[in-house]
Amino acid sequence: MEVRGYHKPIMIAGGYGNIRQEHVEKGEYFPGAKLIVLGGPAMLIGLGGGAASSMASGQSHADLDFASVQRQNPEMERRCQEVIDRCWQLGEDNPIAFIHDVGAGGLSNAFPELVKDGGRGGRFELRNVPNDEPGMSPLEIWCNESQERYVMAVEPENLARFEAICRRERCPFAVVGEATAAMHLQLTDRNFGNEPVDMPMSVLFGKPPRMSREIRRTAVVHPALHLDITVPAAAERVLQMPSVASKSFLITIGDRSVTGMVTRDQMVGPWQVPVADCAVTTVSYDAFVGEAMAMGERTPLALIDGPASGRMAVAEAITNIAAAAIADIRDIKLSANWMCAAGYGAEDETLFDTVRAVGMEFCPALGITIPVGKDSMSMRTTWREDEQEKCVTAPMSLIVSAFSPVVDVRLSVTPQLQPEADAVLVLLDLGRGANRLGGSALAQACGQTGATAPDMRSAADLKALFMLVQEFLAQRQVLAYHDRSDGGLLVTLLEMAFAGRCGLDIELSSLSGAALDTLFNEEVGAVLQIAASHLHNFRSRATALGLQDCLHVIGTAVTGDTVTVTDDAQVVLCDSRARLQQLWARTSYEIQSLRDHPDCAREEYERHTADDPGLSAALSYDAAADISAPFIATGVRPRVAILREQGVNGHVEMAAAFYRAGFAPYDVHMSDILSGRTDLAQFKGLVACGGFSYGDVLGAGEGWAKSIVFNDVVRARFSTFFRRDDTFTLGVCNGCQMVSALKELIPGAAHWPRFVRNRSEQFEARLALVRVESSPSIVLSDMAGSHLPIVVAHGEGRAQFVDLQAQVACEASGTVALRYLESDLSVAERYPANPNGSPLGITGLTSLDGRATIMMPHPERVYRTVQNSWAPAQWGEDGAWLRLFRNARRWLG
Repeated sequence: MEVRGYHKPIMIAGGYGNIRQEHVEKGEYFPGAKLIVLGGPAMLIGLGGGAASSMASGQSHADLDFASVQRQNPEMERRCQEVIDRCWQLGEDNPIAFIHDVGAGGLSNAFPELVKDGGRGGRFELRNVPNDEPGMSPLEIWCNESQERYVMAVEPENLARFEAICRRERCPFAVVGEATAAMHLQLTDRNFGNEPVDMPMSVLFGKPPRMSREIRRTAVVHPALHLDITVPAAAERVLQMPSVASKSFLITIGDRSVTGMVTRDQMVGPWQVPVADCAVTTVSYDAFVGEAMAMGERTPLALIDGPASGRMAVAEAITNIAAAAIADIRDIKLSANWMCAAGYGAEDETLFDTVRAVGMEFCPALGITIPVGKDSMSMRTTWREDEQEKCVTAPMSLIVSAFSPVVDVRLSVTPQLQPEADAVLVLLDLGRGANRLGGSALAQACGQTGATAPDMRSAADLKALFMLVQEFLAQRQVLAYHDRSDGGLLVTLLEMAFAGRCGLDIELSSLSGAALDTLFNEEVGAVLQIAASHLHNFRSRATALGLQDCLHVIGTAVTGDTVTVTDDAQVVLCDSRARLQQLWARTSYEIQSLRDHPDCAREEYERHTADDPGLSAALSYDAAADISAPFIATGVRPRVAILREQGVNGHVEMAAAFYRAGFAPYDVHMSDILSGRTDLAQFKGLVACGGFSYGDVLGAGEGWAKSIVFNDVVRARFSTFFRRDDTFTLGVCNGCQMVSALKELIPGAAHWPRFVRNRSEQFEARLALVRVESSPSIVLSDMAGSHLPIVVAHGEGRAQFVDLQAQVACEASGTVALRYLESDLSVAERYPANPNGSPLGITGLTSLDGRATIMMPHPERVYRTVQNSWAPAQWGEDGAWLRLFRNARRWLG
C-alpha cells in the first residue's frame, strides 16, 4: 500500500514590506571593500540538510540528525535587523554598499554570490568567521547554514561608522574578506596555512549543464467516491479534520500585533474566532492605505489532477485576498512554493503539467505574475523499521501566497455575520453546479480520494468574482464575506456563524445536486452577506459580469443558536451553533491540552457553549477629544526616551504613539546609557518597551533590570530620574517586567509584584478586555471606570506577590491600574480572559504618586481604531488608548 502524506513537513514563511526607490537597485562597491558577516556565529547547523533531503534513497535513518536542523535565533535576527535599519535610515550616508542573505550553503554560497553580483572577486580568511564550535572542520565552517546572518560589503572609509552601529546594537560582526578587481575567489586558512578554495569566478559561476528529465506518461485511475453518510454525520467528521478545524492553538502563540500596523489578523469579531480570509496592514502610522496577504493550497487534489490543484490554489489565494480593498486584480503578486517527490512515479509528470498550467496559462490569463517562489524536490521519505522498509510520499504541492497593495484598510470585510441586519446570504458558485467531491475534506474523512477533482478553468469567472466583490466593498455594501475552500459550503457558513455568534437558516433548493454534494464540495466560490435592499443591484452587476448562473440566494443569518439547513423543505441538518463550534474547536483543544496547561485549554474550550456576550467597550471619556492639541499648538515637544535593550521589538510603535500625542520621542538603547552617550537628565519621560530582552533567558526583564541595578553609575542615573518630580515613567510588557524589577529605585513602588511565566505555560497573544481602575496614574487620568479591549503579547505576565499579605497591601494601596475582565464585566480569573493567570485580574499598576505606571498589555499597538482586531463601529480615527499618551502630554503642560 502506498502511503501519501507529509512525513517531511512543508514550512511556509512569507511576509511583505516597503522599499525605498534608492534601494530597488543594488549599487556598486570597489576593490578593497571590506566583506563582512553580520550576525550569529557559525555552528554545526544545516550540514545534514543534504543527507536529510536524500532520505528517499533509504540509506539513512529516521533518527533526528541534529546537524540538519535549522535552529533559529530570533533575538539575534532582531539585532541584525536593527543594524540594517539604522544603516539604511542614514540615506546617502548608508555604510552598507551591498548586502546578501545567508541561506542554503551558508557562507560558501553567500560570499561568492556577494562578490559575483557586485562584479568583483574576493579574498577571504576562514578563521575570521565567528565560530561557536571550534571543532568544526574547514568545510563545516565554510558551509554550515547557521541562521540569522548576512554578508555585506562596506567601503573602508565607512567601516568605523558601521562598527559603531553594530556596537550600539550589540550585534556581532566580522570582516572576513576583501573585494578584489581580479575575478578570482580565494579562501585561506591560517590554521593550516593553505587555501581550501582557490579558483576563478568563471569556474564557480560558469554555465552548468542543463538538467534534463525524461518522463513516460502513465494513466493514474482512482476509484470513484462511494459516500454512504448523512449530512450530520459528515459534519461531525469534517469539522474535526485538522485542515478544517480551528487553528487557535497555533495562532494564539504568535505575536500578531507587533509593529502596531496590523489591522486584520486571523481573529475576527467580539468573540475572536480565527476565520479571517487575509491579513491586512497599514503602510504607516498615519495612513489608511496598506497591504494584504493571503494564501491558497489544494494539495490533496494533486493526487487526482495536478494542474487542477495548481489552478485551485491560485484561485483560493485570490478569493481569500478579495476580502481586502484592492484596486485591480493585476496589483496582486504571487509567491509560488513548489514541493514534489521528484523522480518518483508520475510526480515529475504532475509537476511539469502543473507548472505549465499555472505559470504559462492560468496566471497570464488572470493578468497576475509570479515573481518569487521556492521549491523542494525531495518530498519522499524512506526508512527501515523492524526490518521493514517504510516510506511516505507527499503529493505534488503548490502553496500560493498572494500579496497586494490595499487602497483603504477600513474597507476590508470579515466573515462575521450580522444577524440583526435585514440581509441575505448569497453564494457565488464558480463551480457552476459541478459539485465535484474528489480530494475534499469529506472524501478524506471517509478514507477515500475520489476520481474527479474540482477545478477552476475559467480565468474570466474568477476575475469577474473578484471585480464584483471589490465594487461592492468600495460601496460598503458587503456586510460579511468568506471564501469556500476546505470543508465546502457548510463549513464556510458555519465559520461565518461562529464569528457572528448566531444561527443560520439555509435553504439549498436553488442549488443543483444532492445536499451532501452541495454542502461539502470545495469548488471555488464565496458567500457574501448583502443587505436585502442591495440585492437587486448585486444581482444586476453579477449578471453584467457573466455570473448570473453562479449567484444563489441561500438563506439568512438569524439571532439565537440554531443552525437549520433544508433542501426542498426537507431538513438535512438541525443543530446548535455552540455544539458545532465545539466540534470545530475540538482538534485545537486536544493539541493545546497536550502542549500547554490542560486546565487552561479546558477553560477556553468550555467557552464555546457558554453565554458569552463577547468583547465590548464603554468609555468614561471622549476618545476623539484631543486634550493634547493646545500643548502641541505651542510647538513645544517634550523629549521622551523610548528605551530598549537587545531583543526589544515594540519601540517603533511606542515612538509613533508618543509622537502622535505631541512628544519628541528619542530612540535610546541601553548601550547608549551604559556608555554615557545619552543622559537621562535631558528627558521628561522614560518608556521601557516590549519584546524579549536578552531573549528572556534570564527571566522576564530580569537581565535588563540587572544591567541597571548592578552598575553603580547607571543605577544612580535612573534613581535620579525616577525621583525628579517633573518626569514620568511607563513600562509596557517586557518593559513592565523590567521596571517592576527596579521598584527599589522608584518612589512609591515597593508594593509592585514581579512577573513570572504565564499560567498556561505558553506565550499568549490575545485581544483582552480590561477595566481602568481608579488610581493616581497620570497616564490613565480621567479613564477610570472605562472598559475596553487591548492586545496582550507575552509569555511571562503573571503577577506574583511575595505572599498573600503583600497582595492585600497592594490592593489596599489603590494603585492597581488595570484588571482583566470577563465578557460579563466581572473580574477575570479564568483563562483566556485572564491570559496570564494574574491574581484578581491585575495587569497594570502605578506608583503612589502616579508618575510611574507599568502594564503588561500594549496600548501603543491599538491607539488607532484601525489597529484593533475588533472595535466598536462608532469609534473614529482615534483609538481609545490614544488618551493614555495624550494624558502624559497634558500632565507635562
